[in-house]
Amino acid sequence: MARGRREIEPCSKTYGFPIYCAGWVPFSHIATSSASPENENENEGDDKGDSASATAAASDASDKLLVAIGGGGGEGRSGVPNALVISGFDFPSRSLSDEPVIRIGTESDLPYRMAIHPTGDGIICSFPNGSRWFKWDLPGSRDYKKLALNPSEESLTQLENISLQALCFNKEGSVLATGSEDGNLRVFKWPAMESILSEVVDDNSIKDLDFSFDGKYLASLRNSGPCRVWDLNSSSVIANLARESGENFRFCRFSCSSDDNQVLFVIAMHDDQGKIITWNTTTWKRIVSKRVVKDPISAFNISPDGKLLAIGTIEGGIVVLNSKNLQVHSVIKKAHLGLLTSLVFSQDSRALLSSSFDSTARVTAIEAKKSNGTFFISILYFRYFSMPGLFKTFFFLLAGLSMWLVFLVIIVAMLAYYLQSNGLIRNL
Repeated sequence: MARGRREIEPCSKTYGFPIYCAGWVPFSHIATSSASPENENENEGDDKGDSASATAAASDASDKLLVAIGGGGGEGRSGVPNALVISGFDFPSRSLSDEPVIRIGTESDLPYRMAIHPTGDGIICSFPNGSRWFKWDLPGSRDYKKLALNPSEESLTQLENISLQALCFNKEGSVLATGSEDGNLRVFKWPAMESILSEVVDDNSIKDLDFSFDGKYLASLRNSGPCRVWDLNSSSVIANLARESGENFRFCRFSCSSDDNQVLFVIAMHDDQGKIITWNTTTWKRIVSKRVVKDPISAFNISPDGKLLAIGTIEGGIVVLNSKNLQVHSVIKKAHLGLLTSLVFSQDSRALLSSSFDSTARVTAIEAKKSNGTFFISILYFRYFSMPGLFKTFFFLLAGLSMWLVFLVIIVAMLAYYLQSNGLIRNL
């Protein structure tokens, strides 16, 4: 490999175009819905065969995942294609497939945003001048390599000639929320596309939207103003979450706490630093506000189990946090070479999909966090070469000690270093 060249890991792939949007394909739902009711009911033997096949498919699906990405060079003659791509991810080998399962060219239309239906109906893809509905096709098979994605004949007339900045389904896939560049927030029943609510604020585009886990609330963020929370039963605003001086809200996501109470997380830039703000969803008061990164934040999401938060920066880094205490779970420096455009956890929260303008998509397996003892030793390791001789001696002793002694040794070593630094004992 040439000197200075960045090695591409198996979990990362380059797709030849800037990636604007990404998500996980709910293949288990697609495979279930593709089963033929007529064949399943022919006889009991067939039922047992189908059941065994379904069990095998479910087991295989847990390790064979699919990701969807969209992007391109936009309109014009840049030579960079516009496309929707579906690729496979093999969990045991932690690798994305070399060849895509599906690739759909979209001619001069740039796939800008996408919303993947959670129960496998299809994908809504937003383009600069409208949106299209794509439907899955898996005829009589549970092999993801035979999956097809076809443009639907059903037109989304309510979304024609509109440039969407945000769109999402609720957890059940029964409601669709959309936010446009011209400031139009609209919520529809799906698939009937009957209007539930609408709000227009001219020249104040929608930045982000998210449904609460129970589907009762919708949070909306605009370029300016508060984060608004809507009650979907009454189609009315129940909370305006104000910004403090210097804050610029970027993203909003609902999550569940350990006691099953819902929490709203809002990502904000405060001066040059990124911060997380949590809100109580009963009183709508701030609970915690914490600065977490120094670089501007360009992507954010929460795992479906509510335990982890993922933050992506314009420098290509990813930080994963514990949602309960906002402590760092893991850090991936330079996960990408450019600005992160999306972060999405898999449905089982085992993996994190990230995409970037650098034309790469990456899947990171979420590992269990190391114990505190291992964490402290890691910190000491990186500081080792700048420490005096006495501290080095204690560091090497750690390797042969049981974990219950680790903390005692660390404290003694730090005390010795403090005394030595202040000239109270001589160098050893």
